[in-house]
Amino acid sequence: MTRSGQSHILAIGGGSFRQTKRQGFLEASPLLRYALDLTGQDRPKLGLLATATGDGPDWLLTMYGAFAGWDVELSHLTVFPMPNVEDPRAWVLDQDMIYVSGGSVANLMALWRLHGLDEAMEEAWRAGVVLSGQSAGALCWHVGGNTDSFGPDLRVWADGMALLPYSCGVHYNSEPQRRALLQASVASGELPDGYAADEGVGLHYVGTEFIQAVSVDPGGYAYRIEHDGADGVKEFRIEPRLLTS
Repeated sequence: MTRSGQSHILAIGGGSFRQTKRQGFLEASPLLRYALDLTGQDRPKLGLLATATGDGPDWLLTMYGAFAGWDVELSHLTVFPMPNVEDPRAWVLDQDMIYVSGGSVANLMALWRLHGLDEAMEEAWRAGVVLSGQSAGALCWHVGGNTDSFGPDLRVWADGMALLPYSCGVHYNSEPQRRALLQASVASGELPDGYAADEGVGLHYVGTEFIQAVSVDPGGYAYRIEHDGADGVKEFRIEPRLLTS
C-alpha cells in the first residue's frame, strides 16, 4: 500500500450523511468523498467506528448502506462486548481512511484509551491513514470543545487526543449553546484557540496545520476562535470551498 506520506484529518461539524428519496435511508455526502480522495487510493479501505454510540448495530448497518455504490472496501471495528477483530491496532493501521461517528465523545475516549485505540489512531495518522469523523468523531482529534456527553446541558471538555493542538466547535450554527460556550472557554483559557464548523462543513488539517474548510451547504461556514486580551475572544469567519459532488 502506497500512501502520500502526509497526515490528514477531516473534522466534520455535521452533515456526513444525508437523506435519500427512500424513507429511512441515508447516503454519504460529498464531504466523505473529499476525505476518501485524500487517501490517493482507487478503492480505499474505509474503516467505520461507532464507539461513541456504544457500537450500535443499527447505526453501523446504516453507515454500511450509506456507501452503497461507492468503490470502497468497508469494514468496522467494535469493542462491545469485546473487540470484533483479533488485533485492533493492526486493523486500524491497515485502513486507508477511518471514519468515526458522533455520539458521546467522553465515552469514546475512555474506551479508546482502555483498548489502546488512541495510540493506534495516532500511529495510523502519522503513517498517512486519513482520519475523519463528525461531532464526537471530530472533537476527539483536538484538545477538546464542548459536549453533551454528561447531560443535556453542554460542558467544556478538554480530554481529547490533542493530535491537533486546538479547540473544536461542532454543530456551530444549529445548537446555539455551542458557540457561546466555546467562545467563553477560549476566553477563559479553559481551552486553546481553535476552529469551529457549521452543519455541512468540514475542517481539513494537514499535519497540525489547518488548510481549508469544505462544505456541502452554500450557507455554511467555518470559524477561527482566538483568545484576545485578559478575558476576551475574537471570532473570524472562514469561507469554505463548496463541494458539489
